[in-house]
Amino acid sequence: MKKTLILKVDCESPDEEKISLAAEVIRRGGLVAFPTETVYGLGADALNPDAVREIYAVKMRPLDNPIIVHVAGKNDVYRLAESIPEKAEKLMDIFWPGPLTLVLKASSIMPRVTTGGLDTVAIRMPKHKVALALIRASGTPIAAPSANLAGKPSPTLAEHVIQDLYGLIDVIIDAGPTNIGVESTVLDLTCDPPQILRPGGATYEELRKVLGEVGIHPAALAKSELHIEHARSPGMKHKHYAPKAEMILVEGEFNLIVEKIRELAKQYAEAGRKVGVLATDESISNYRVGIVKSLGSRRDLSSAAKNLFKTLREFDEEGVDLIIAEGLPQEGLGLAVMNRLRRAAGYNIITVGWR
Repeated sequence: MKKTLILKVDCESPDEEKISLAAEVIRRGGLVAFPTETVYGLGADALNPDAVREIYAVKMRPLDNPIIVHVAGKNDVYRLAESIPEKAEKLMDIFWPGPLTLVLKASSIMPRVTTGGLDTVAIRMPKHKVALALIRASGTPIAAPSANLAGKPSPTLAEHVIQDLYGLIDVIIDAGPTNIGVESTVLDLTCDPPQILRPGGATYEELRKVLGEVGIHPAALAKSELHIEHARSPGMKHKHYAPKAEMILVEGEFNLIVEKIRELAKQYAEAGRKVGVLATDESISNYRVGIVKSLGSRRDLSSAAKNLFKTLREFDEEGVDLIIAEGLPQEGLGLAVMNRLRRAAGYNIITVGWR
């Protein structure tokens, strides 16, 4: 068991000495959990294969699940990618720093363990002062999946990282809650039109405005498990985002969703289950059975994104053994939230009112 050092820093003005200490850990091949604007990441030197293998080992992450490489500026991309298409330049200018990951052909310096064995590399520049300071101080791009055990809800607080990884990694940088709450959008630029492999903080609508035509991979919209031979992005192939509790997702017309969840909660509670209801601000007063929590407003899906993983972990802490969740509109950030909810539920979905 490692002695994990916890470094508290200000998210707007991180202590240089503490960042330097964490950067030294990265340079010598260690693991550092750090905040980004999306979720907390578990970082290692992206160009050090042994350090990256340690990420996989600690998270118990399948080796064919590629890891996103975080950079502090566009210049790093020219080293890590074989070529930069014009669309990539445009997207970097508009969306970086920010929650958009670009999949490009990998250059020869990229270790295959970092890319999940693929000839492509996923790269992004995070919009968080602590993350950028750490990358710059480390002097190397940082490979960083979410800082949780594989399959569990992603961490949006340092406390979540401590729950999963304390004693397994070298450093946890605590800079408070993350801002967006779901991971970055992963956009594949090696195909035409570009294709969203994982919906996230940069929305489909925003990308359409810039690029015109944008595809969405079937896995991003799936309501049932798809067989994927080679995952070109994290969040496509393996179990993700799941709480300990069994989960049912109810999709469809809003009033019918509420009615169905009331019925299910009563039925399961009477059968002796400890039920949690994942509601929204507009519906929370309708539920009388179980532990009821709101994700936020259906009219402000950024609140649902920010609260999603935190709320799933809260249900686990309260010992719920069944979560019944409301489906949400799929526009804007709702597409990313619904992708996470479906996967968290293991595609255990009930649809009401749509034919």
